[in-house]
Amino acid sequence: MAHFAGTRKLAFAIRTSKIQGKGAFATRRISKGARIIEYLGECIDEAESDIRYPDDEMGRHHTFLFSIGDGTRVLDAGPIDWPAKYINHSCDPNCEAIEEEDGRVFISALKHIGAGTELSYDYAYERTAEHTDADEKLYVCRCGSPKCRGTIMAPAKPVKKKTKAKKDKRDKKDRKSVKDRAKKGAKNGAGKRAE
Repeated sequence: MAHFAGTRKLAFAIRTSKIQGKGAFATRRISKGARIIEYLGECIDEAESDIRYPDDEMGRHHTFLFSIGDGTRVLDAGPIDWPAKYINHSCDPNCEAIEEEDGRVFISALKHIGAGTELSYDYAYERTAEHTDADEKLYVCRCGSPKCRGTIMAPAKPVKKKTKAKKDKRDKKDRKSVKDRAKKGAKNGAGKRAE
């Protein structure tokens, strides 16, 4: 087990992972809701992260970066020796990253985790209109879950069909009420054109 300065006895150890390089594996049972570790890194701005890790020059995306706040600041765990950076992505995670109001990020258990289980959380990298098929390959997922979406990027936001359905329902109701008014008007002699 690797030693990390300043850590109390961790609930996990760093080992080789089937998902990606190194991973964090529970050394004992972790209860649902337990705060496992703080995600630490050098706080830099987004422009500096682009200089340090230019996507167009890398064979795959750098995953030690953690966007915080409004997305203009990033925690870069790459240069520091801190075990949280080895918690891999999964599309069906057993942990989640929670950002506190002060910008600190903690990894917490989403469910009970048994000893020997690899810890993971959904990186959910933000999709933008500029993302391409090439980006999908850069952000490829290897979690192996039956729920794997093939990328560490956030799921595409669903199109809101309910709003349209409600509108269609209203349109039908409006059309019906127009027909009803027309029928009532015809009975009352209204709606006839003067000749």
